[in-house]
Amino acid sequence: MSWTTEQLLKEINERNKVVIELGCGPNPPQDIIGIDHLALDGVHYVTNLEEGLKMIPDNSVDEVHSHHFMEHIQNFELLMADIHRILKPGGKNFVTVPHFANPHYYSDYTHKRFFGLYTFDYFSRTENQLKRKVPAFYNNIKFKTTHRKIVFRSSEFPLRNLFYKWIIQPLFNFNSGMQEYYEASFCYIFPPSELQFEMVPEK
Repeated sequence: MSWTTEQLLKEINERNKVVIELGCGPNPPQDIIGIDHLALDGVHYVTNLEEGLKMIPDNSVDEVHSHHFMEHIQNFELLMADIHRILKPGGKNFVTVPHFANPHYYSDYTHKRFFGLYTFDYFSRTENQLKRKVPAFYNNIKFKTTHRKIVFRSSEFPLRNLFYKWIIQPLFNFNSGMQEYYEASFCYIFPPSELQFEMVPEK
């Protein structure tokens, strides 16, 4: 049985560290608050995430996590704005999404959008670590990306993972310049699995 909004607010108020996972799927850990739009086993709070996080108070959450969830959201800007709003100063937003060159990305008809190295820089007002600059006037959301990583993984050909782990992944994540060089020149030769981002809100 999922929580009511009153129960959700009570948990947020009483926990020393408030960690929320969006699109948590079934049976999320009890030390996080799992939010999903499906009433799966163990989901703490069920809501339509296309409508944002209006039930969560401002500056009340320490961490927001999402793993292969953002690509399913149509109202992406609304959700990013709400994540920024609910995070405490110094809070963190951890995001894992499929890279646009992932060969499996297009197989899932529920995927709504693409992600690349620069995607979250459109929600930034500070200088990022990347050479290519993107427009900062589409919205008023202010995050600073503190970490980004290209992840290489193959489920169909597991022997490739040794090559990815010891050569490809360290090489193309050596610095931000190598990440940009990879995405511009090699992403369809050595397709990545996903991208990982860590960002903090600028209040």
